[in-house]
Amino acid sequence: MKNNILVLGGTGKTGRKVVEQLTNRGQKVRVGSRNATPSFDWNVPANWPAAFQGIDKIYITFQPDLAVPGALEAIELLTKEAHKAGIKKLVLLSGKGEREAELCEQVVIHSGIDYTIVRASWFNQNFSESFFLDPILAGHVALPQAQAKVPYVDTDDIAAVVVETLLDDQHNGEIYELTGPRLLTFEDVIQEINKATERNIVFTPISLDAYSKMLKEFQLPADYVWLITYLFTEVIGNEKNSLVTHDIEKVLGRKAKDFSTYVQETAATGVWSSIPKNQRA
Repeated sequence: MKNNILVLGGTGKTGRKVVEQLTNRGQKVRVGSRNATPSFDWNVPANWPAAFQGIDKIYITFQPDLAVPGALEAIELLTKEAHKAGIKKLVLLSGKGEREAELCEQVVIHSGIDYTIVRASWFNQNFSESFFLDPILAGHVALPQAQAKVPYVDTDDIAAVVVETLLDDQHNGEIYELTGPRLLTFEDVIQEINKATERNIVFTPISLDAYSKMLKEFQLPADYVWLITYLFTEVIGNEKNSLVTHDIEKVLGRKAKDFSTYVQETAATGVWSSIPKNQRA
């Protein structure tokens, strides 16, 4: 059976993989982004009905994170518009251990629409596609919460779970918590990348205050600094998030991708051998 599925954030870390996997399985997919036609922009709700027209199911990702101010109101409005449009299923990507994200989950749960909640641990790809990449390229990674152990999860696995929850009604009403198969500290991560790339990236533990100050000195936006501080305090610093789950195996019938597999695959692309932005001509 073919579904018409809207993938919000369809060019992002998980969204683009969800689009690819759904397309490979013969589903009709609409990419939800500002540059798509019809476009979807979280800041332009007047355009949402056009994006929802003819759609059966929606995969919801919110940028930069469900914890940020304004996210709850946006999710509330989205579920109302989805209900009006006759959407049959919502799958929400949420953060594991984020209280603010859980408030957004409750909105989806009580929307009157079938749903699945997918709570993900920190992504493996944060080290190759996001805010940790430049320090790795520079050869010096300084981060707080050095002793925290995180069960990093791969976006390939997240996307595969999302696709299953979109296509199989047996997942309706479920909340899945996705993690990788083992816990790693930041130093563990850097050691694995060093081994795969034959580099000597240095890891230095620092305080959260020092890290926040460093981000501000790099003139990063205040809301970005707030989010990173929140994540290091509430998520990385939360012992409940240092638990390995088996929901990926439960949904997919196979084990989650190990971090070392991700590192080997990523090292082969050469992304960690590139020249840092601040050293480019």
